[in-house]
Amino acid sequence: MPIITLPDGSKREFPSAVTGAELALSIGAGLAKAALCVRVDGELRDIYLPIENDANVQIITAKDADGLELIRHDTAHILAEAVKELFPETQVTIGPAIENGFYYDFSRPTPFSSNDLEAIEKRMKEIVARSEPIRREEWDRDEAVKFFKSIGEHYKAEIISAIPADQKISLYRQGNFIDLCRGPHADSTAKIGTGFKLLKVAGAYWRGNSNNEMLQRIYGTAWASEKDLKAYLTMLEEAEKRDHRKLGKELELFHIEEHTPGMVFWHDKGWTLYRTIENYIRNKIRANGYIEVKTPILVDRSLWEASGHWEKFHENMFVSNSDEERTMAVKPMNCPCHVQIFRQGLKSYRDLPLRMAEFGTCHRNEPSGSLHGIMRIRGFVQDDAHIFCTEDQITSETVAFCDLLKDVYKTFGFTQVSVKFSDRPAKRAGTDATWDKAENALKEAVNAAGLEWTLNSGEGAFYGPKLEFVLRDAIGRDWQCGTLQVDFVLPERLDANYIAPDGSKQRPVMLHRAILGSLERFIGILIEEYSGKFPIWLAPVQVVVATITEAADAYAAEICELLKQAGIRAALDISNNKINYKVREHSLQKVPVMFVVGTKEQENRSVSIRRLGSERQELQGFEDAKHALLLEAGIPDQ
Repeated sequence: MPIITLPDGSKREFPSAVTGAELALSIGAGLAKAALCVRVDGELRDIYLPIENDANVQIITAKDADGLELIRHDTAHILAEAVKELFPETQVTIGPAIENGFYYDFSRPTPFSSNDLEAIEKRMKEIVARSEPIRREEWDRDEAVKFFKSIGEHYKAEIISAIPADQKISLYRQGNFIDLCRGPHADSTAKIGTGFKLLKVAGAYWRGNSNNEMLQRIYGTAWASEKDLKAYLTMLEEAEKRDHRKLGKELELFHIEEHTPGMVFWHDKGWTLYRTIENYIRNKIRANGYIEVKTPILVDRSLWEASGHWEKFHENMFVSNSDEERTMAVKPMNCPCHVQIFRQGLKSYRDLPLRMAEFGTCHRNEPSGSLHGIMRIRGFVQDDAHIFCTEDQITSETVAFCDLLKDVYKTFGFTQVSVKFSDRPAKRAGTDATWDKAENALKEAVNAAGLEWTLNSGEGAFYGPKLEFVLRDAIGRDWQCGTLQVDFVLPERLDANYIAPDGSKQRPVMLHRAILGSLERFIGILIEEYSGKFPIWLAPVQVVVATITEAADAYAAEICELLKQAGIRAALDISNNKINYKVREHSLQKVPVMFVVGTKEQENRSVSIRRLGSERQELQGFEDAKHALLLEAGIPDQ
């Protein structure tokens, strides 16, 4: 007679074992129809499996994050079934759920075409309409290997062969299709609905190894409803219009080329934008008590070994062996170097907190397939800082940092910020006691900062737990940018200490923090956030002075120079083009303001003001217009 405890604390007693489906039906027919799986004592299970003992149970529907992930995983299986029905010679490999959708990798000699994708998607909808039962089966490993080999699924057989022989294998059958999977799945293809769409085909090496066969990966997206699907596809269309790679080229901000994969060539306008952001952050941190340092790019392997980074990151480091006696690595992060500065000279408790910042140039050997414009690159600069403090200062420093971070994000136009708390990963440095202390300290600090947070289990740094600050942009996408990490490990490993009030040597706590993260990536986010139409304080060119007639050229040049002397980023257009052409061209370059001048404006020492996105023109005296522009073009909070 199991007693089932529901999330609201209510209890239901049953005379014998009860399935998740029966439990849902006992609550309501609507819930039974919507139920996809159940969480039993924290473990997700198929809804038709019996619950035999007392348990805490949650009915999972498409409204839950777990339910949406299940839909996406099920849709991947339905994709594989459709491909096998249409192209029987194809071998299936793996097909997981991913963010916003799913993919499945296939082996076949003939590439999938766009027409193939249309046919596959149509067949997937037919499979949903069939309402095929989905059921779990447990097989002996060797029998499963034998079965998949017998039907020509050699990749699947290879996957199963790697599983220990004494383990039972779970397979899921739907219609005539059967696949290896841990589950759980919905009990019917009908429950997946039709809120899905196939998006593209890409190449993917088997097991991610370039020495293996190139497979065909079909990507798709899946949602709880067709309404959600439509909203997502609309967002994708908008995202394509805002693509920073396209706008970066059109607005003459930067380019990337084959000679330097994962590195950025900044053009004049892009570098102006970059320096504007860098200088803004520099002024903000100085006002908040930070010192700024600069550390070497090339560092001996021994320091990375001592810090623990060599073991964790060396495969992603660029390494130089030009000196026969030593191995040097290009730094992928700044923290060990900052400890080396801290260790110079004797530090007292009176010196703490010491806030040490650097616009640190870092390099990481990212896989070529993961590179994406300036969002994911190999050479980048972090607005990195490390706060050396006592344990008693962790909370106050965290609160101060969170206030600073929110202030900066607001200036850039980001007001929706969520926080994730990432606790200890499986592979980590330091004892459990050290991690307990670090996690408790960070939880106390973030609560004191008044921030709500969600747990991001197991995603902390190898040396300490961290907060991740996630921005939501104008079209609803989330971007993880800022971080704060509490570290008791590196000061110990690198022998950093300070003199306490009682004269004893003590280890400082290290708070690793970044606001923007990578400057390059943040600029990419800004480009897409504003679709290249930057606020005037960020715009590489804030105003263009354009002439109507040649007679006004000298006047235009004079007032352009006066604007520059006042600190305004001004450009001059005295070309022979007609004014309508000039307006259109500078609008395409997304210049926020135009000062249009002709004979009349010259005589009155005035300007006709046009704003980006407006057809209106306003006539104003030049000095008044300059003063107003100065106020408008300044950094909002400085």
